[in-house]
Amino acid sequence: MDIILASSSRYRKQLLAQVNINARCIAPDIDEAAHYQEQPKAQALRLAIAKTHHIAQHAPHVTIIGSDQVASLNGVPLGKPGDYEKAVQQLQLQSGQTVLFHTAVCVRKGPALLSDVVTTEVEFRPLTSADIEDYLKQEQPFDCAGSFKSEGLGLSLFKRVTSDDPSALIGLPLITTLNFLRTLGAR
Repeated sequence: MDIILASSSRYRKQLLAQVNINARCIAPDIDEAAHYQEQPKAQALRLAIAKTHHIAQHAPHVTIIGSDQVASLNGVPLGKPGDYEKAVQQLQLQSGQTVLFHTAVCVRKGPALLSDVVTTEVEFRPLTSADIEDYLKQEQPFDCAGSFKSEGLGLSLFKRVTSDDPSALIGLPLITTLNFLRTLGAR
């Protein structure tokens, strides 16, 4: 079965590989900026769907998986930091706080489309400057929403994680994705 992952994320590709899905990655060329007054959960869902639609224009008969994740603290979106200084700022803001990670997935096969959002609640423990500096030097998670990698040392920053799908925090809710693939007869 030919499956395209509408993403350039190595994290999402690795998650699919863990469940024996060898997807081709094609990065969709879409504007990922939030719309005016758009809620983080709605933004994640809109982007996941837009990614599949973009790829479907060029490959209409292939199964396409699109996903997007938007982190939010008190309703304010947190993007990918991009560099050390912004990562320090993000982790300082999240210290002792509860952050929501909205991970949307959309699976499209021909005209059929299924989509959903899995929200993961992450409670950060209080972080010292040394905690943040040590963590960032070791993992350099500058391409990750929220400035951490939960599949690695990022877990050391947490007090608690609540989710219906633990893989969602990494960037793709596998349980939901696999259910959608089965429903659409693509797995």
